[in-house]
Amino acid sequence: MAKKLFIKTYGCQMNVYDSARMADLLAPLGYGMTEDPSDADMVILNTCHIREKASEKTFSELGRLRAQRVQRQAEGRDTIIAVAGCVAQAEGAEIMRRVPDIDIVLGPQTYHRLPEMVARATRARDERLGNQGKPFKGAGMLDTEFPAESKFDFLPEAAAPQGVTAFLAIQEGCDKFCTFCVVPYTRGAEFSRPVSQIVTEAKRLVAQGAREITLLGQNVNAYHGEGIDGATWGLARLVRYLADKIPDLSRIRYTTSHPRDMDDDLIAAHGDLPQLMPFLHLPVQSGSDRILEAMNRQHTGDHFRRIIEKLRHLRPDLALSSDFIIGFPGESDADHKATVKLIEEIGFAQSFSFKYSPRPGTPAAMLELQVPEAVMDARLQEIQALLEAQLVAFNRATIGRHVPVLIERAGKHSGQMMGKSPYLQPVHAYLPAETIGQEIEIEITELKHYSLGGMPAAGHAASRQPERAIA
Repeated sequence: MAKKLFIKTYGCQMNVYDSARMADLLAPLGYGMTEDPSDADMVILNTCHIREKASEKTFSELGRLRAQRVQRQAEGRDTIIAVAGCVAQAEGAEIMRRVPDIDIVLGPQTYHRLPEMVARATRARDERLGNQGKPFKGAGMLDTEFPAESKFDFLPEAAAPQGVTAFLAIQEGCDKFCTFCVVPYTRGAEFSRPVSQIVTEAKRLVAQGAREITLLGQNVNAYHGEGIDGATWGLARLVRYLADKIPDLSRIRYTTSHPRDMDDDLIAAHGDLPQLMPFLHLPVQSGSDRILEAMNRQHTGDHFRRIIEKLRHLRPDLALSSDFIIGFPGESDADHKATVKLIEEIGFAQSFSFKYSPRPGTPAAMLELQVPEAVMDARLQEIQALLEAQLVAFNRATIGRHVPVLIERAGKHSGQMMGKSPYLQPVHAYLPAETIGQEIEIEITELKHYSLGGMPAAGHAASRQPERAIA
């Protein structure tokens, strides 16, 4: 009988990609995906250490899984439980200490070793089932090394299709060491995959039906992989090559970027390549130069503004997304106002904003002058209200326009299809099912809460006229 695998994915798109590849690795062992953890033969928690209380959430979920496993054991079955991702990397020893019956704890750089670990855990599980009534003991495997070999060299070429839109990891790790961030400690140093390996995977994804690929990395625009000619290629050259060599690849995106690595070649690519979508996620974190220096961001607010000015000069319809950390240690009212000013000046189609929360082991966690919780709450509410107003204004400005929408799947209602605009806006329209995978020009007629509704704009070419995304 086929074994059932449940993976719960937290956090970033890189984790989404990693979860898919772990499922690919376990498919030859007979594991097929299930949406029901209570009926799974194996459960993997693919964790993220960025968000607040990430560790507590992991341990809480482990408590629920262990209770489900007890029920399965009473039925003569068992469940292998694994914790992967950045919480596993940062706190693997603590997980093993607090959850002694855990089977597998592995970091994000070692999941290519998962089949071997699962084979060992399966033997331990069979032994448990054969020793009912004796003290429970998990397989207890911990692997949070940073191996010399690249995990990408050991992943199977055969992989489950991702659909019309797909993720492709091209870079991993970070050398920036922002004072608030754990990524350099959980993902390791910056590593870039060879161009040939990326092109092979991209062609496979397109052959399986993908028409849009998002290139992933912790600092994706720091990409510096070995090119087809043996030279080191940057992200701009890679994107140009993919656009040229894969005709059926309609759309290319990349995330997440760092302002420091936004070079002129990449900025020029936004003006040259219609396949490169006019939507960029570029985290700035703060509008205050004093706070940016304390964060070790290695850029200023004006540096960020100049990047956006160059981009909009070449691609006037460019829309922006960003990240903002509110209440970083020592943030004053003046620092907060500088962030508000930057947001008002630039304008964002969507963004993410969070209260600062200390991450154990990071320099910022040891800083004095932590901002009071009530002050952080008030500042966050102001920032989020401003960003929400900009999002609504951006979406409302789309009404009446003809927008090329890549149709991804069926909607909730009969005959309804759902796709994304070039600006990542969800768009619903009533279309035939065979339009899935096609880019259809839609006349936007209504604004819903976080999505748009429209109808086919027959007889009109896709609108790519240069116009500023947000005035």
